[in-house]
Amino acid sequence: MTFDKRPSGMTDPTPKGRGIRAAGIWPLVHAERAALAADLADLADERWATPSLCTGLTVRDVLAHLTASASLNGVRWLAGVIRCRFDFDKQVAMRLAEQLGATPAETLEKFRRVITSTTKPPLPVMALLGETIVHAEDVRRPLGIRHGYPIETLTRVAEYYRGSDQVVAARRRIADLRLVATDGPFTTGSGPLVSGTTLALVMATTGRSVYCDELDGDGVEILRDRRDMR
Repeated sequence: MTFDKRPSGMTDPTPKGRGIRAAGIWPLVHAERAALAADLADLADERWATPSLCTGLTVRDVLAHLTASASLNGVRWLAGVIRCRFDFDKQVAMRLAEQLGATPAETLEKFRRVITSTTKPPLPVMALLGETIVHAEDVRRPLGIRHGYPIETLTRVAEYYRGSDQVVAARRRIADLRLVATDGPFTTGSGPLVSGTTLALVMATTGRSVYCDELDGDGVEILRDRRDMR
């Protein structure tokens, strides 16, 4: 699972004075949640058991995880950590189970209820946007669903990951590599080249090595070999 590590602080690390910027990110989160819910609206029951790109989790599990993330504030997060005796993977599994529901239809309905939620664990809003997009692809890719993400949104997520190891080891994974998007303005780093769509770069940066097949350059195999970095 990608977003299952302890946040680095007990409060939102967004620096003071960036509240307006954070407020501008929430509509992007909400839009991507709504798009995912729409894509899954007519999914046959048996397809909810499709393995996602998150090892050991089905499509349905990942959606429940997204619901849990949108339902968990800092207080509840800390209470869960204590209850699980600081076993963070156990807490993630516990919160996922809370949001799974009895049927796929109930799982989807629970997710729909949090589409416009601004509740979050003690993480920056940008981390929530990244989580929403990455986990949406964890679901869509195995189901063969294509979604047209706004390039501006993908670029913001790529720029966030290039400078952050919070929750997922993105910055360390792309260290000493030069990333260049072929469909937008994103570029970062120096070293062996990794080029491709912004979406493929984001997904490979967060350890989804299947997206390395869509990338070009001398640095692709280096990035692929770092897929399990934590």
